[in-house]
Amino acid sequence: MTNDPSDETVPYSLNELYFYLTDTCNLACRHCWIEPRYSTEEKAISAIDRALFISILDQAESLGMNGLKLTGGEPLLHPQINELLDIIRQKRLRLTMETNGTLCTPNLAERIAACERAFTAVSLDAANAEIHDWIRGKEGCFAAAVAGIKNLVATGLKPQIIMTLMQRNKDQIQAVVRLAESLGAGSVKFNILQPTARGKRMHASGETIDIEELISLGTWVDTELSASATLPLYYHQPPSFRRLGKMFGAAGDGCHSCGILGILGVLADGSYALCGIGATVPEMIFGHASRDPLKEVWLNSPTLKRIRAGVPKQLQGICAECVMKHICMGSCVAQNYYRHGDLLAPYWYCEEANNRGLFPETRLRQAKRS
Repeated sequence: MTNDPSDETVPYSLNELYFYLTDTCNLACRHCWIEPRYSTEEKAISAIDRALFISILDQAESLGMNGLKLTGGEPLLHPQINELLDIIRQKRLRLTMETNGTLCTPNLAERIAACERAFTAVSLDAANAEIHDWIRGKEGCFAAAVAGIKNLVATGLKPQIIMTLMQRNKDQIQAVVRLAESLGAGSVKFNILQPTARGKRMHASGETIDIEELISLGTWVDTELSASATLPLYYHQPPSFRRLGKMFGAAGDGCHSCGILGILGVLADGSYALCGIGATVPEMIFGHASRDPLKEVWLNSPTLKRIRAGVPKQLQGICAECVMKHICMGSCVAQNYYRHGDLLAPYWYCEEANNRGLFPETRLRQAKRS
């Protein structure tokens, strides 16, 4: 199967499912773009049903899926997480796990590592407990996350450390890299704080980093800091702001987009959604796994059809003028919809940079520059 929209006889291949296993988290992160319920002993954990999980996997495999991502909320809160991991291993599906690391016991780490081509990403927003615990909203979570990372490394995995950048931790970037190196991590990824859900409130209160400084930090990470690091560093900004040599060629790390044309989200209640944005934007939910066949949702959802027809050729604003749009694909259409109510609207980072005269002219179409 191919993803060629000009061939209407060939359906799009479903490459990967994003399972938001729970709508609950054991932390209360200040910047979370999904805003899950905070887990307490008094509140039951809302999590996807095991039988429904298996049914979805069976249907997805017939559509081309060979891998899945487990995220949340916090995926390791799922009361049957051991069984779900065993199912994934038995099906030999490629596993990506995104976790805050605090619940990653040696046993869970072993089960994750036993899965096909397992890749783990653990959030670590500072190199000390004071700042990390403040960002994540729970005392002791830094020590627990570090312990979880060590458990993963002990199995032979090389977890990626994910640091979300904001005013409170921007001076911790180099220290986080050094900590990741000492722990045996495989890479460090620096995320830009998105203006969605809790992140939107942080942008409004001035707790985020100004766009000019974000661009400067990206240049520094891609050049000076990367040169001194013993592991790969990824600064997750749109490719128009990155050096070509950092993305392509023998020493390049590629262009990392969300693969919007080949993914689908599954929420904790069994709803099919564009991604986790369905938790806060109901119109981004396309059906429910208990009643709607996955094939029907995947092939005939009006929203997915709109994305396939419009991305990237109908992207708007600065994205329409960008020569990297066929690689970037609008960066995050979910975020674009959240901000503008239009899937094809320009990405906020590029839009703000352009409004400030900071968008690289060399990445604009020649007609625009002349």
